[in-house]
Parts: sequence; structure tokens; C-alpha cells
Amino acid sequence: MKKFVTLLLGVTMSLGLVACGGTPAAQTSSQPSAAGSTPTAQAASQSKVTGSVTASGSSALLPLVQVAAEDFMNKNPDCSVTVNGGGSGTGLKNVAEGAVDIGNSDVFAEEKLDATTASGLVDHKVCTVTMAAVVNKSLGVDNLTTQQITDIFTGKITNWKDVGGPNLDIMLVTRPTSSGTRALFKTWALNGVEEASNSALETDDSGTLMETVESNEGAIGYVALSYLVKDTKVQAVSIDGVAPTLENTYNGTYKVWGYEHMYTKGDGSEAAQAFIQYMMSDEFASNIEAMGYGASSKLSDTAVNSHK
Repeated sequence: MKKFVTLLLGVTMSLGLVACGGTPAAQTSSQPSAAGSTPTAQAASQSKVTGSVTASGSSALLPLVQVAAEDFMNKNPDCSVTVNGGGSGTGLKNVAEGAVDIGNSDVFAEEKLDATTASGLVDHKVCTVTMAAVVNKSLGVDNLTTQQITDIFTGKITNWKDVGGPNLDIMLVTRPTSSGTRALFKTWALNGVEEASNSALETDDSGTLMETVESNEGAIGYVALSYLVKDTKVQAVSIDGVAPTLENTYNGTYKVWGYEHMYTKGDGSEAAQAFIQYMMSDEFASNIEAMGYGASSKLSDTAVNSHK
């Protein structure tokens, strides 16, 4: 029997606040950070920072930025850091308009903004993110081919029995067009094909998506690997027999990944520079892999070349 689920989904804005004090940290370069680069300038923690930092955007990067904000504020008690989600498109628009200091994004600014607006932003690649399709564990499906996953998300396949699962209707939980997660998944999992529109089951909040998949046996969606670090009731799906792991991302066998960007308008404020510098510092580096994100420096040539 087909399940009908009504979801009231909106953008869940996650908030992180922090405080800091003293002399501003040295400015970062106005040039985009190279993938895998670690700033060698003084870490933000070596001199106290004052003022405030606001950031919005990617829900995939949100958990890491929240942890960094808490740590940064503890080290700099006279500086506040406010972090919101809202999706990559929202973050990029906000930073371009000057509404926030930092726009977090799963994709390059040029993919969401016009060339003139994007050219005014500075890209800081802080890590990599791997995306995984997820289903309910009770479904019994843990691997799909690229063609099957494309057919599912475009609405061509509508019953799990057609891909080796039970006789159960497929429930798509999709992302809005502003989502960087959607753009990344479309490019690397769906070979650039647009997924089916499904506004009744659409959210850019990864936590809400996870809860929906956990509570509905026929549901399928996709989230960043960082949301799968803790044991959950969802099953990450391999694609063409390759599991969505950091190891497979690094060696180039798993293709659904991208760089995580923190954009500033021009150089950005000294406080924003110091916060980004802290996120890319050796001091904070251990948090990146521990939370399911990837270190750009560990990508093989095969992986890097596949995403040029």
C-alpha cells in the first residue's frame, strides 16, 4: 500500500554563537586558497580577535563550521561567530550582498552567481565533502548502479522491486534548486541530469532529510558523509559497488564529492579572515576527518583530475 507522507519542510536555520578579544589577526591573502593548502601564517588562536563574524549557506558544511565557531569563540571570548544554514545559493547571495561575512558553499560561486558578482568573491577551500545516497536500513538495498540511481531520482523507476528491493513505492526526498548538495549530487551521481521536482518532499536541511528517511521505509535522499559519522537508522548506498567512504574518495574510485568553500567579499573583515584561517589551521585539522569531511591534501591525482 502506497504511503502518503505530508512534510512541512523549510530551511532549518542552525545557530552557533561564539565570543573573542584583543588584537586582530593578520589578513589572509586575497587570492583563492589552493585545494589542500594549509595557511602558514599565525593561527587565529595566537592573537586574540575582536568583533563579530556572520556566516550562512551550505547545510553540508554546517556541522564543521559550528564546531569551529565554538572552538574559535572559546579561544577569542571577545568575538562572536553566528552560523546559519540555508543552502549554498543562499550563502553565496548573502555574502555577495554584504548581508554576511562568509558564504559557505558546496559548489563554486560561478555555478550559482553571474560572472561579475562571482568575481568579487574570494574562495577559501577548507576541505572536501563526500555525498551519499541514503535509504532506510530495513529496505535491504545497499548498492545501486549509476543508471539505477539516475532513473530513481528522475522518476523513471518508482518501485523498489525494479532494483532488487521489496514491492514498495519509492519516496524521493529532494533538495531545492538553491542547494549546493543538489548541484554536486546532480553533477557527480546523476551525470548532470536534473532530478524530478518534488516540492512536497523537499528540504535543504540535512537533519530533516535524515529523519524522513529513518521513518519511511521507501524513502531515499542524499546527504554529506559528515551526517553519517554517528550510527543512524539509514543505510548509505554504494554506487556501482563502490562505497561512499573517505578512502574511496581519496583514491578516486568514488566520484560523488566536491570541495567545501568559504567565500568572502573581497578580503573580508579581519575577524572573518581569522576565523577561516583557524578552520584551515593544523590546530583544527583533526576535526575535519573525525567529522566525516576530507582533507584536500590527501586526494590522489586520479581524484583531483577527475574533478577538474
